[in-house]
Amino acid sequence: MDNCRDQGIIGSMKFDCDVLIVGGGLNGPALALALAGGGLSSIVLDAAPEPERRDADFDGRGYALSLTSLKMLGVLGLRDRIEDTAQPIEAITISDGRAGEGAAPWPLHFDQAEIDEAPMGAIVEDRHLRPALLDALAETDPVQTRSRVRVTDQNVTPVGVTVTLDTGETLSARLLVGCDGRNSSVADRAGISRLGWDYGQTSLVCAIEHDLPHEGRAHQFFMPPGPLAILPLKGNRSSIVWTESKENARQINGMDEAAYIEVLRPRFGDFLGEIRLAGKRYSYPLALSVADAFVADRVALAGDAAHGIHPLAGQGLNLGLRDVASLAETVVSASRLGRDIGALDVLQEYQRWRRFDTAMLVAATDGLNRLFSNDNPLIRAARDVGLGVVNRMPSLRRGLIREAAGLSGDLPLLLRGRAL
Repeated sequence: MDNCRDQGIIGSMKFDCDVLIVGGGLNGPALALALAGGGLSSIVLDAAPEPERRDADFDGRGYALSLTSLKMLGVLGLRDRIEDTAQPIEAITISDGRAGEGAAPWPLHFDQAEIDEAPMGAIVEDRHLRPALLDALAETDPVQTRSRVRVTDQNVTPVGVTVTLDTGETLSARLLVGCDGRNSSVADRAGISRLGWDYGQTSLVCAIEHDLPHEGRAHQFFMPPGPLAILPLKGNRSSIVWTESKENARQINGMDEAAYIEVLRPRFGDFLGEIRLAGKRYSYPLALSVADAFVADRVALAGDAAHGIHPLAGQGLNLGLRDVASLAETVVSASRLGRDIGALDVLQEYQRWRRFDTAMLVAATDGLNRLFSNDNPLIRAARDVGLGVVNRMPSLRRGLIREAAGLSGDLPLLLRGRAL
């Protein structure tokens, strides 16, 4: 019984599925679909009711999906479901400045024409992506979903893992995956601690309508309190991720719509004509949160349960999908070789694959936020010159474009557009 890779023992156990997934947001369902493509069954558990997860009201939230993430969604059968509502990212402009003064004279421009594959990515609205995932899950036989349930306990044995739900029901599998966010209860019960700190910033998120077309160009405007991201949506609309100090954000978020727009307008500029709010407003406090380990005995973490980063590069969901693709490939490959998919040595292969990439992106986003979220005149001058220098170096610029498109690093099969 001490050998958890003894397939004779494992084969005699009765499991409800191969993998239990806690968290039905975005990464959890994507993982279930990826595992199903490799012949593994799963049950997705989520505390929210399904109608709430399917809410199709326009709220302005959008995800900047890289080219490789779009390839993965294609393999999972999702790209056709969102194609008509996804806005391709054809160009990106990165600039520095102060509210009301405009951008510094040396911005950095990325254009999709500079790489062989296009577009660099696309903006997909939350209200379209979530229902697409839920529809795909409902049509995939090896996947079950349970809504309005919470996991209250988990118990690991040498050959499996059992969870207890708040309904009193128990479920068992060979592997438990936490996709349940930064405050992951799966990680807590597995004894996995976290490293992180508060940024003292809050992101204000909304959507706007504007008079002029955005032409598929995304903007990242760095200001001393924090960056402003303008992400193009279908039509003359854009999603806004606007970072301010906590106190500024609290005051701005308490304003009525007219006052809110008046504060946003000098930060946004007039390059898209007049702007108006479209939909609801949201705010999110910003902090760094990284799990000390991505795995434990029969437990793996993915997405925000493993790492929560600053949103300035829009890479949060892309990073989570890299986890999903890497974990699915690791587990499916192990299963095909007759290995125990929940064994720690198998899961550590996933951790080794993901830790370096995650550490690099955490360092990059944290460092950029610290570099640009200040008003030191010497630092401002140096970073503005730096943006201009990079903009005049085609080979370096193309490398950064490939990075933004997700084309660098040791890519799992799904991110290359290949099935498991």
